[in-house]
Order: sequence, then C-alpha cells, then structure tokens
Amino acid sequence: MSELNTKTSPATKQAPGPEEKGKAGSAKKAEEDEEIDIDLTAPETEKAALAIQGKFRRFQKRKKDASS
Repeated sequence: MSELNTKTSPATKQAPGPEEKGKAGSAKKAEEDEEIDIDLTAPETEKAALAIQGKFRRFQKRKKDASS
C-alpha cells in the first residue's frame, strides 16, 4: 500500500483553480456573517493575547534590526 502513496501525481497536490476558489469564497462569506462571542475577561484569552503581542513585538524588533 505504501507504494501507491509514493506514486501519486503532483497534479493532485496543486492549488484549487479559479472556479474552486469562487466556491470557497462564498463559503467564507457565509462564515463572516456568523457572530462569535469571545470572553475577553477569561484567563485563557488574556494569556493568548499576551503571547500574540509578545511574538508581534519580537517580529517588529527583528524587522527593524534587519532594515538598519
């Protein structure tokens, strides 16, 4: 069975064509209409926000250092 997996055509792994992207776009639009409620006072949310902010600050610092 492993032989079948190694002989798959590279064409099967390509990005979707324009007609398939249009279908995905309409699905995303339906998801945008859905309202998501996030508890901003939850400890898990606060930890996640701090982690994201820290990574962003490091990214900005590296970006600034690289351009100098």
